[in-house]
Formats: sequence, structure tokens, C-alpha cells
Amino acid sequence: MHRLANVALFKGAEIDLAPYGARSHCRSFKPDEILVDFDDSSTDVFFLISGDVRVLIRTRSGKEVILGEMRAGALFGELAALDGIARSANVTALTRGEVCVMTSAVFRELVLSSPVVADRLFRLLTGRIRELDARIMEHTVLDLRHRLYAELLRLSIPRSGHPGERVVTPPPYHHVLAARIGCRREQVTREFTALDSEALIERTRGALVLRKPDLLQSRVAAAMREDP
Repeated sequence: MHRLANVALFKGAEIDLAPYGARSHCRSFKPDEILVDFDDSSTDVFFLISGDVRVLIRTRSGKEVILGEMRAGALFGELAALDGIARSANVTALTRGEVCVMTSAVFRELVLSSPVVADRLFRLLTGRIRELDARIMEHTVLDLRHRLYAELLRLSIPRSGHPGERVVTPPPYHHVLAARIGCRREQVTREFTALDSEALIERTRGALVLRKPDLLQSRVAAAMREDP
């Protein structure tokens, strides 16, 4: 079985990946290595076989906004492969790992050869657009506090064995959260102090627990309804 078979886009798609894998190449990467950078003219697609990476955009003044992190099974670089336009984001390794790199021509051939893969790619792209739409709305309408609530909820998953609670794991650094919601680290630290005082969060080994995620969600929803 080709290692591409573990990529979410291809799992269970019943497509012979060997011919496409043979026309691609895999390579390892180290922490902090830049895999894709702004205005890079390459149009290759990268499939994460192992490891974690971070995706961010940067203003001309140098301010960075983190769009998210990706783990094994994800892909990036597909936009340049589809439209041929220079890269619009930076992708940097957070850990050691491995990527399989495929040219845009091979990627397009693969996608067009399988309706299942094409449908998954459409859903992946629309999902990313919807998430970006939501973040734009939050940045436009919400203040810092409620943007932080929304981001924590987005990063969290249900906590096993604790109905009604959610966890963010690993626990996010304050400067990373600040870069995700467009503010300073000190502002995030102040908001965490307020969350602590209300017993809305708890720090455990390897996780940040959201004790009352429903309350945080209701606060975000109420802030969305408020008039400016």
C-alpha cells in the first residue's frame, strides 16, 4: 500500500495510487523548516505523511496571523496547484515529519480521474472557506474577549469521560492564541486570568479544559447579536 493511502483525501477511495506516487517524491523535514513561503512560485502539492505544520499569513509590516495547524493526513499547497498563482501563506514545520510532494499536473490528473477524490477536494475547500468566513465575521463583530472564546471553542474537542466539557490539547501558548485572533499576548493573558477567576477553565497535564463550553458559546452568540 502506498503511503499516500493514509492521506484523508484518498482513504477508502478505491483508487490505484501507485502510478501517481511513482511520479511524486517524499522527503523529511525538521522543526522550524519552511516548507512553503509567501510569493513562492512553485505549484506543488504537499501531503503530510507525518508531523505537524503551522499555516500563517503576514502583513507587509511583518505582523503574523496564524490560520491553523495541520497534522498527518492533511494536504496543503492545493490552491497554487489549481490556479497557478503564487503562494499566499507560509507553512512552517512544528515537528519532525515527512511530506510527499506532487506536481500540480499529477495532482490535477489524479483528482480528475476519481469522482470520489474530486468530491472530497470540493468539500475540503468549501470547509476552509466557511471557516475563514466565520473568522472574518468574528474579527469584524466581536471584541477581543469573545474572539478568544470562539477560538478556544474551535480548537477544542469533547473531553472523554466528562460530559459537557471540552479540551484543547496540547494547551495553546498565549502568544499563539494572540496570533490567531489578532491581538497581543498580554491581552490573552489577562483574559485567561478572568476565565480562571470564573472557574471556566482548568489546566491539566497536557490539556486546557473548558469547564463550561456551552456558557462560552452562549456568550459568543449573544455578542454576535449585539448592535455595534
